[in-house]
Amino acid sequence: MLLVVADVIAMLEAGRLFDMTPTAVLALMAVLIVCRSNARVYRRRLRLSYMDGFPRSVASVAAAFGLGVAIFLLLNQTGPKDDDVIYVVLVFIVLSEVQRIMVFAVCNLARRRLNRGDRTLVLGTDPVGLDLFRNMVEHPEFGLRPVGMVELDHAGSTARAGNHLLRGDLATIIIEQHIGTVVLADPGASPNETVEATITANRLGCSILMLPRMHELFHDAPDVERLRGYPLVRLSADPTRRISWWVKRSIDVMGAAVASLLLSPVIALCALAVLVESGRPLIFAQERVGRDGRRFRIYKLRSMKPADDREAQTQWNIAGDPRVGRVGRLLRRTSLDELPQLWNIVRGDMSLVGPRPERPGFVAEFTAAHEGYWARHRVPVGLTGLAQVNGLRGDTSIADRARYDNYYIANWSLWLDVKIVLLTLRELPRRGAH
Repeated sequence: MLLVVADVIAMLEAGRLFDMTPTAVLALMAVLIVCRSNARVYRRRLRLSYMDGFPRSVASVAAAFGLGVAIFLLLNQTGPKDDDVIYVVLVFIVLSEVQRIMVFAVCNLARRRLNRGDRTLVLGTDPVGLDLFRNMVEHPEFGLRPVGMVELDHAGSTARAGNHLLRGDLATIIIEQHIGTVVLADPGASPNETVEATITANRLGCSILMLPRMHELFHDAPDVERLRGYPLVRLSADPTRRISWWVKRSIDVMGAAVASLLLSPVIALCALAVLVESGRPLIFAQERVGRDGRRFRIYKLRSMKPADDREAQTQWNIAGDPRVGRVGRLLRRTSLDELPQLWNIVRGDMSLVGPRPERPGFVAEFTAAHEGYWARHRVPVGLTGLAQVNGLRGDTSIADRARYDNYYIANWSLWLDVKIVLLTLRELPRRGAH
């Protein structure tokens, strides 16, 4: 935040020196902040080194001013004078970089002298975890204040952890100790335990730093921090805690509401076709599992003959199911039977894009049989998803679906949602033609 404030001050001063209009200053300021955010100039970091970030900082300024001038030309708006552009850039860089040096110096001083930093929990009690803990204590300039260690793998040694060892439920420890950062420091722990611990810490708002396997050979990258030579990969935050996730939810509600209105004649025609073929009921409601294991009732146009509730909850639908008539096959092939789920989206049970929801009995079965299946329930389920646009519909591999769903969550962005929706729309005519 202090770096953003420094850039705002530098831009205001550069605009004043060259008599730029307030509109031009605000526009350039917005482009600068966006470009420098995307270049990760404002990212959280352990090592506050001015020199480490200097090339990235200068490159982002050049990109921002180039984009800003191009926008002014396209919109025929008044920006910096042609002769002044280079001087505005140079003045901004000088003012901004001087202030960056000051910000880093003040923050380093606060970390060392005032012990300012994130309360940190180390998961892993082997010698590497202990060495990381010791380095955090001895070098507070990295901004990590270790408060304890937790045994991640129960087969590991805890004797060496001494008084630093904390016992109990991980979520409880994080809450009671006011933990801000969790360091996964046991590369040898079982993947399932590591994933579960990471998701728990992520959901509670912690920053996650992970010591990778073969860390001695690990090279630097944008998401890799260094703690006294140890590479720590900074994992992305829980997507549901980002501001863009609220944008996703707003798009869900508005998109589903508008789509419901526009497609209401189509839904009515499909319902009439179901009525003619097999009578009532027209809408099929069934219990499904959503985010965090919460159950809800999903709504679909009925595509097969009525079944008792036990059969509906336990019978796996397969291709060529004799219970499905001609109308039902058409509805399923074109996904028209899923249009009533737009109401589930408006209600908040589902999203437009996310892992597809499954019945409780099958969720229990798949969770027991497929490692990582349970992790897909950490975001709302969706009308369509990454697994579905990659051909994983109907009687296909559950392990593959879970892998795609977990990839979607780990790499979520608004653009990924747009891409999945476009791929879904592209697939619909193909399904109908088969």
